[in-house]
Amino acid sequence: MPSSTSTSSSSTGSADAAPPGTDGVPLSHGLKQRHLSMIALGGVIGAGLFVGSGAGIAAAGPSIVVAYALSGVLVMLVMRMLGEMSAAYPSSGSFSAHAERAFGPWAGFTAGWSFWVLLCTAVGMEGIGAADIVTGWLPGTPQWAWVALFMVVFCGANLAAVKNFGEFEFWFAALKVGAITLFLVLGVLAVAGVLPGTDSPGASNLTDFLPHGGQGLIVGLLASVFAYGGLETVTIAAAESEDPVRGVASAVRTAMWRIALFYVGSMAIVVTLIPWNSPEVVAKGPYVAALDHLGIPAAAQLMKVVVLVALLSAMNANIYGSSRIAYSLVERGQGPRALAKVSGGVPRVAVLVSSLFGFGCVLLSYWRPDDVFPWLLNMIGAVILVVWVFIAVSQLRLRRRLEREAPGKLVVRMWAFPWLTWVALAGMAAVFVLMAREPGTRVQLYSTGGMTLFLAAAGYAWQRTRAAR
Repeated sequence: MPSSTSTSSSSTGSADAAPPGTDGVPLSHGLKQRHLSMIALGGVIGAGLFVGSGAGIAAAGPSIVVAYALSGVLVMLVMRMLGEMSAAYPSSGSFSAHAERAFGPWAGFTAGWSFWVLLCTAVGMEGIGAADIVTGWLPGTPQWAWVALFMVVFCGANLAAVKNFGEFEFWFAALKVGAITLFLVLGVLAVAGVLPGTDSPGASNLTDFLPHGGQGLIVGLLASVFAYGGLETVTIAAAESEDPVRGVASAVRTAMWRIALFYVGSMAIVVTLIPWNSPEVVAKGPYVAALDHLGIPAAAQLMKVVVLVALLSAMNANIYGSSRIAYSLVERGQGPRALAKVSGGVPRVAVLVSSLFGFGCVLLSYWRPDDVFPWLLNMIGAVILVVWVFIAVSQLRLRRRLEREAPGKLVVRMWAFPWLTWVALAGMAAVFVLMAREPGTRVQLYSTGGMTLFLAAAGYAWQRTRAAR
């Protein structure tokens, strides 16, 4: 059986290294620094922030700000740990490659393939969400046709060249950042009482800070944790950039203010401007409700455009991320070698397979909406937490190794190591406990746990089979 060190050696060096079975063709370095910068900025702004946060506000009231701040601190710690490892070892496999380097092939196999399933399923969900918006504008048009169109566009763009992914994300992110920045500016002016036609609400909407007590805060906390998914894409993309180390370092170092401004700041503005129990918060979404309160014309339609952009951005990013995770896994001998076939600097077979898996999830939502599809959604419900655990435990082990063998690679350093790493792990354990307590999330926790154990066993068996050849 090969040791973890020898097995993972292919990903410890340059991100350019071509894996066996690729005819010596490496991935391209077509992403520019401006692409990475905007991916890092826009990656924190997903459709869940604009729409899904309404349910969190309804449960937690104004304390949703605390929920987003607590989960934001956890995410910042995770990103710092991931940034430390990714700057030292740039790889399209990101945390999967780091887990393999730290604990062996089974860990990389488990983290990588579980995340691949998550991303591919998310592609299908985002396609359905985007199609819902468009069919609302164009009633009578078939939803499946719009999903198919979006899949073809983004699959085609990712097949052609990595710079296409970068350009799409650059402009998608620019639109999202512009929209949330405009909302923040208008909100601050309204809270200060200097926006024409509005009066400052003061603190009148904040008096009932914990309307449903600690239980409401817990529900809001769980909702906020999963709203942060997607930040990992920048560390995957960095391996195909002109300067991977610089890209990762820059993204990680700015993560704190991005999370504080876009998530915590916008939540604070929403609950200050409008009552937390306003029916519009859930029915229309918190941002539309706030803009309507400010008298912004056509606020609902404007926000639908922003949500559509966020969904399409996520589709594009997840097709890219899933294909690169699959490529990296096969590069390290943990999957069918055909997925690592590279042409034109792009793992085109991996892009096609990932896109087809995503479209298969869409078909399941039509064919088996009452059994198979909900089961699939529950199975991926807590995958992001599993990935975060792999990141934290891998960083604990690899940091010591880096300090001993290659201290010059520690361009990004985890704060107060190892104490804050242990704090982050304790936070993740607390989220797992809270999920087990809540009926709505318990089934997701158990389903994800079952898939994780299955993949760990499959990874171990795959490793034993390869070693025996």
